[in-house]
Parts: sequence; structure tokens; C-alpha cells
Amino acid sequence: MAVLAQDPASEPAAHASTAAGQAVRWRFDLESLVRAFPISWRILAIAVLNSAVVVILAGLIWNGGRALNRAWEEVRHVRESEALLVLLESEAGRLQNLIHRYINEPSPGIFAEILLVREAVLGTLRTRSPGDPVLASAMADLASVTERFLDGFNDLRAVQSTITQIYEREVLRPAREMAGLYSILEGSILHRDALIRPSLGKSREAFTAAVVASNAYYLSLASGAVEEARRNIETIEKTIPVMIDLADDRIQRPALRALGQRAAMLRRGLANLAEKFAMRTQVLRTAIDGNQATMITTIDGLQAQMRAREQRAQASFDRTMAGIFRTVVLVAAIFLSVIVVGAVVIARSIRLPLQELRSAMHAIVSGHFGRPIGNTEARDEIGEMARAVEVFRENAIAKRRTEVELRASKENAETALAELRDAQKSLIDAEKLAALGGLVAGVAHEVNNPVGISLTVASSLERRCDLFAAEVKAAPLRRSRLDEFIAGVGDAARQLVANLQRAGELIQSFKQVAVDRSHAERREFDLRLATEQIIASVRPVLRKSQVRIASEVPPAIALDSDPGSYGQVLTNIFLNAVNHAFPDGHGGTVRVKAHDIGVRHVEIIVSDDGVGMSEEVRRRAFDPFFTTRRSQGGTGLGLHIIYNLVTQSLGGQLHLDSAPGRGTTIRIVLPRVAPRAVVPDAEPQAMDQAHG
Repeated sequence: MAVLAQDPASEPAAHASTAAGQAVRWRFDLESLVRAFPISWRILAIAVLNSAVVVILAGLIWNGGRALNRAWEEVRHVRESEALLVLLESEAGRLQNLIHRYINEPSPGIFAEILLVREAVLGTLRTRSPGDPVLASAMADLASVTERFLDGFNDLRAVQSTITQIYEREVLRPAREMAGLYSILEGSILHRDALIRPSLGKSREAFTAAVVASNAYYLSLASGAVEEARRNIETIEKTIPVMIDLADDRIQRPALRALGQRAAMLRRGLANLAEKFAMRTQVLRTAIDGNQATMITTIDGLQAQMRAREQRAQASFDRTMAGIFRTVVLVAAIFLSVIVVGAVVIARSIRLPLQELRSAMHAIVSGHFGRPIGNTEARDEIGEMARAVEVFRENAIAKRRTEVELRASKENAETALAELRDAQKSLIDAEKLAALGGLVAGVAHEVNNPVGISLTVASSLERRCDLFAAEVKAAPLRRSRLDEFIAGVGDAARQLVANLQRAGELIQSFKQVAVDRSHAERREFDLRLATEQIIASVRPVLRKSQVRIASEVPPAIALDSDPGSYGQVLTNIFLNAVNHAFPDGHGGTVRVKAHDIGVRHVEIIVSDDGVGMSEEVRRRAFDPFFTTRRSQGGTGLGLHIIYNLVTQSLGGQLHLDSAPGRGTTIRIVLPRVAPRAVVPDAEPQAMDQAHG
């Protein structure tokens, strides 16, 4: 009998195969044991294990937190003290800036803010005692410096009040009285060739320059302004004796003497004003800026001490934190390994049944409704899900039958929608014609004014010519009468030219706008010229309102586009602003600006300072037939027409930004060369942000 020898090399492979088989059997037995429990119990087991980890880690963190709290208390005390110093430094700087602003621009608002900041600083010094004993001992000195700083403002305010009184009593009042005296003197001169007229004119010019220089000195402390005012006052005083000698009635001499007295009062008032300004500068430099600098120096020294202490406390805190971190990480790693093993086993007990259920769902989604659903008889959660999928499959079968019925209904709805769009287009065309008709009426009314004035002037000129001809025939003509006739004829001719030019400009502007809108032809045009023509055409319509249009469009921006559509866009925006942005006759301003965006696009910004829109109105602003003035005759097509013209006829983009009380801004981005064919957007949308 032969004996077979075993290959030694096959023994390790056999042992490995045996070990792998045992591992598979152990894993299968463990999964089978887990599947004996409901899924909710399996998930609960993971939750209990996690809770145990949380409790253990919470205990470790609590013990570490006590150590951290002790280290953090030190850091907190130091930071509170440093924050208090930063607050005092910030408030002191803010108070100094407010005092300087109050001196330059006195106003009740700034004064009230100074009082609030002053009380805040004093309250901080008196009530907030820092926990740091080092800072507490220095607060008394800091409070003393702050009191001196704040008392300096009272002195400065008293000087400022004196300056205001001197200015009003010794500068403004004499100036007003001198202005009245000049008016009396000018009214008393009955002849143009009066000898006093040249001297009076020179004195009046010197008075005007003196008043302007005095105001400039009071408002801005310009060093040369006070000297200029003094020189002009000296000129006035020098001309008064000359004018008294040339005076020819009893009214002029007393007025000239009173004028000299008021000029002397004005000169003395300027001297007093300069003296008080010098005093104010001294108080500002010593009592305000000097004490504030002392406060900052004291605070900087204390902050340096606080930073050194904070660094030491922070180092202790960091060491404690590192120790706690190492302990928590070690414990968490151990428990995390246990949780991962348990989670893998529980996941495998759920994953296989769910894979089968997912395959059935994919079949249903793909339209294969005939595949049966397994595990519908199981009593666990997977069984409940399988039964729900079975209901879903039945509903999908019913849905397919319903889709066939809906398809027929959709065809009928599309027919009705086409009819509705035709009606909408008719309404939009009617809205465009209504806007153009309003412009025609407004321009006709506006042209009537200069034409009527011209007719009146021409009739008056005809009568004057007839009278002059009669005087020439009746008696020898005097030179003064001829000069008077020539002056009258020249004045009438200038009025005729001005009014007829105005009428011609209105007619030409409206003619260009009307031609562009009626023909809708693409051509090259200058953006600034087209904008000004459109503004001129709508200004008569806006004459009854308090709305003003301001154009800031730079020259030399040329577009190859449709000027008629552009005019319709601006006209609708202007009229929409009058009706909605400025209701009930309130006044305001609509501004038109433009600038280049690169070399291919131009941005046009139309903004107003009206009432603005709410968020709901802004979102629906471009929707057709949406209006907030339905009861007052609004159609809701104005902004919708704007959107269609910009995106379709002009090939651009439209952005709307508005909020209640902040006005409305419309940004239009147009290509310099409009596309030949533009695909309209599906629905207009109002953008929240402006184009960048």
C-alpha cells in the first residue's frame, strides 16, 4: 500500500483558508444574532453606546473645565481691564473729534452727542470698577485728567457762544443795515449821469467784498479773509466823505453819515471776532487736545501692563487646555473604535434588505411596474417600507393612466394661452400710443407759451414803430428819444429771438423723438443728445408736477441701436416715477447717468429720491398687468413695456433696486451695437443687486 506524502508548502495556505472561513462564519453568526432584533432596537443600541461615551467624556471635560475656569478667570480679569481701557481711549478720541466738529459746525445734534459721550465716559470712570487691582489704583488719576478734559469743553463752548454773539451783533447787524442804506442811496439817484453814482458803485462793490470776506473768515478762519474785509471797509470809509461832497439832496447826506457809522461798527466787530477766535484756539489747544493727549499717554501705559499680564495668563490657560485635549482624545479614540465595529455590524444587517428594496424602486422609476416587491410579509420596519413601495407602484400605474388624460387637456390650454398673448400685445401697443399722445399735448402747450410771448412783443414793437414815425414827422427828433427807441427795439428783437429759438428747440426735439418712435429704425445716434431730446419732450408733461429731471450723461457715447425704443424706455420710466415715486404731488428729482462698461457696453442709471417700493412690489414690478394704482386708472404695463424694449429691441439687461424710503434705481446695460435678432426672455425678473 502506497503512502502519499503531504506537501509542506500547502500547510500555511490551508491554515489561512481555515482562519478566513472561521472569520466569515463568526461574522455571519454575529449578523444573524443582530437581525433577530428590530431595527429600532439596533439603532437604540448605537445610541446607548454613544450616550455612554458622551457621559464619560462629559465627566472628563467637567474635571478639566474646573481647571480651565481657574486659568480663564485670570485671563478674563485682564481682558476686562484692557477692554475698559480701550473703551475709554475710544470714547475720549470720539469726544475730541465731536468737539472739533462742534467748533467748526455748531449744531444741536452734535452738541447732544457730545453730552451723551461725556456722560458715558464719566459713568464708565465712576461706576465700572475693574477687577484688576493694578488698574483700580490708577483710575483716580485717570478720572482727574478726564474731568479737566471735559471741563475744557465748557470753557470752549462759552468762548464759542461769545463768538456767535459778536458775529451776529457786531458783524451781521451792521452789514444788514449798510445794505439797507445802500438801497436807499441807489433809490435816491434819479439821473444816470449823477456825479455820486461812480463813487457809490465802488463803495457798494467794496461792501459786497467785505461781507463775503467776513463770512469766509467766520466759517473757515481763512487768514487772508479778515485782512481783505478790513481793506474793503477802509475803502468804504474813504469813499464816504467824497460821496457826501457829491450828494445833491437831503436824503443822501444823512444816509451816507449813517453808512460811515455802520462801517466803523463793522470794522470794530471784525477786530473783536478775531480776538475771540484766537482765544478759542488757545483753549482748544490746551484744555482739549492737551488733556486728551495726557489721557491717551496714561491709558497706553496701563495697556502695556495689561498685555504683559494677559500673555502670562494665556500661557497658563494654553497648558491646561493641551492636557485636557490629550486625555479626551485618548478616551474618545478607544470608544470610537468600539462604536465603529458595532455600527458596521448593524449597518450590514440593514443594508442587504434595503438593497433589494432599492432595486425594486429603480424598476418602478424606470417604468417596469410588473416586477413584484419582496419582503412585503415581513413584520419589521423593512417590511413596512416594502408595503409602502408596493402602494407607490400601484399609484405609479394610476399616474400613467392620468397622464394620457392630462395631455389632451394641455393642448386645449395652449390654445387659450395663445389667444391671451394676442390680447396682451394689443394692450401694450395701446399703452405706447397713449404715452406718445400725452407728449404731443404737453409739447403743444409748451410751444404755445414762447409763440404767444413773441406775438405780444411783435405787436408792441409795431405800435412803438408807429408812434416813433409820428414823432419824427411832427417835430425835430431829440437824441435821447432816438436812443430810447433803439434800446426798446433791441430789447424787443432779443425777446423775439429768444422765444422763437425756444419754440424751435421744442419742436425740433419733439420732432426727432416722435420720428424715432414712429419709425423704430436702427441707426447710429449720440446717447447724450438723444437723452436731452427725450427729457425736453417730456418736460412739458411734467410741468404741473414738482419733479425735476437732471441729466449727467457724458458726451461722445455713440450707439448703433434703436433710438425710438430707447426714447420709449426713458419716457415710461419718467412718467412711472411721477405717478408712483412721487404720489400726491410731492416733489423730487429723477437723475439720468451713463458710463462705459468696457468697450462693448454702456450702463444707463435712472434713479429717483421718491418713496421706493416694498420687497413684494419690487419682485413683481416687471410682471404684466401688475400695478399698485389699479383704482386710479393704472394698467400695469409701463415697466413691462420697458423690460420688453430693453431685452428685445435693444438687446440689453435690466436691473431694479428699491426699498421703502430709499427711492428707486433702474440700471440698464446696453450693447453699443444692438444685435440683429434678440431672443426674448421667458419671464422678466427684477434683480436685487446692481450690475457690477
